[in-house]
Amino acid sequence: MSTATAVNSSTSPSLTIKRRFKASPAKAYSAWIEPEKIARWFGPPGSKVVEAKFDARTGGKYTIMAVSESGEEFHVSGTVKEAIANERLVYDWAWRGTPDRVSLVTAEFKPDGDGTLFTLTHEQFFDESARDRHNQGWEAVLDRIEAILA
Repeated sequence: MSTATAVNSSTSPSLTIKRRFKASPAKAYSAWIEPEKIARWFGPPGSKVVEAKFDARTGGKYTIMAVSESGEEFHVSGTVKEAIANERLVYDWAWRGTPDRVSLVTAEFKPDGDGTLFTLTHEQFFDESARDRHNQGWEAVLDRIEAILA
């Protein structure tokens, strides 16, 4: 089950999505940072991940690139601001095509019975349109992660 909240603060738009995964926080966290697992969920439907690196430590870098069937590239990268294994990741998020529009992603993994309560907060969007497009993308991504973890 997913709950999404779109927020437009006085500074910039943001979004928060909550999901409950039927997997431990450690397993959900690993799906978020391990390249072979990222390749199973990143990008629009029908795209293929051609690069995935995630150095999940404070100061670490990540880069993920997928290519759609039509050849369109989806390349995002950034720096990890905070990493607490199996609990929390905070990293900046910048698309190659708009490197001046850096936003911030926080992924939280909390034990919930035999599963994980996952909270994704993505903030500091350039505008509401960018927030709304990312909300659609994250919902689709989280559906795929949920299927991987089931």
